[in-house]
Amino acid sequence: MGDINMRQESGRSMIEMLGVLTIMGVLTVGAVGMISTAMRTQKRNAVNDEVIQMTTQVRTLLGEYDDFSHINNSTIFGAIGMTNKNPYGGTYELSVDPSNSRQFIVSITGLNQSDCEYFVAKAWSDSVGRINSNNKEGGATGDCRNATNNTVQITYGE
Repeated sequence: MGDINMRQESGRSMIEMLGVLTIMGVLTVGAVGMISTAMRTQKRNAVNDEVIQMTTQVRTLLGEYDDFSHINNSTIFGAIGMTNKNPYGGTYELSVDPSNSRQFIVSITGLNQSDCEYFVAKAWSDSVGRINSNNKEGGATGDCRNATNNTVQITYGE
């Protein structure tokens, strides 16, 4: 009789352990989701800060001439003291607007679809075309149809 009771207690312990493991699994899934969201937010904030720093430095370096035709993507990052690598594993690119030498374009490459859409919809202060024709803030363009490698372009200047 003592052996039967022992087996029943052992069975309950196994069920209790399965319950604990299930609860831990649910908590882990929730934590992974929160960590993923925090990492995405951190990358987006880093890109925002770096674009602001880039545009400020380019304007300081070349703005007095009101002519950005001398921007050379291979040397400008050294001149402004920044790297061209972005948090998404892609690069930043700086170039003169081919239709207006008084404007320059900041390109952000290597974006996934979700982040590309976020940056296209974001209100980029001081960018050309910040208020779109439908009165929504924007200022960036991009084709966000690729799942893993998209580019956003933001135009600055007059």
